[in-house]
Amino acid sequence: MGLVTAVAWTIAALAGVYLLSFWVANGGLRRAKVTRFPATLVVAHPALAVSALVLWAAGLITGSRALVWAAFAGLAAAALLGFAMLTRWLGAGRHTTAGRGFPALAVALHGLAGVTVFTLVFLAASATRVF
Repeated sequence: MGLVTAVAWTIAALAGVYLLSFWVANGGLRRAKVTRFPATLVVAHPALAVSALVLWAAGLITGSRALVWAAFAGLAAAALLGFAMLTRWLGAGRHTTAGRGFPALAVALHGLAGVTVFTLVFLAASATRVF
């Protein structure tokens, strides 16, 4: 399960990096203070996901279920922030300069891979043995 989770997490991360670079290239950081995609939200989402990845890897290496549960908690917070960004994009956010032309396929791939990772990390945390 660890390898499948790592592959899904890699797919989610690559799609996320692509989306972040697209957002920045289209003026995501040069907008007004009031925006649909505040920089704090855009930065906190991947920061939590990367922190969860580190905790998950440490949990697998050490066999600590507590670390895997902590990874799940961080991933849950990242997922909530990602869902907030998705709903803002589906609302008026996709009509702003930075949201215009946002690649829907990359958004869908990132979301699907994220849900897969969320499920697999939950299953790993729930297992009697982590690896």
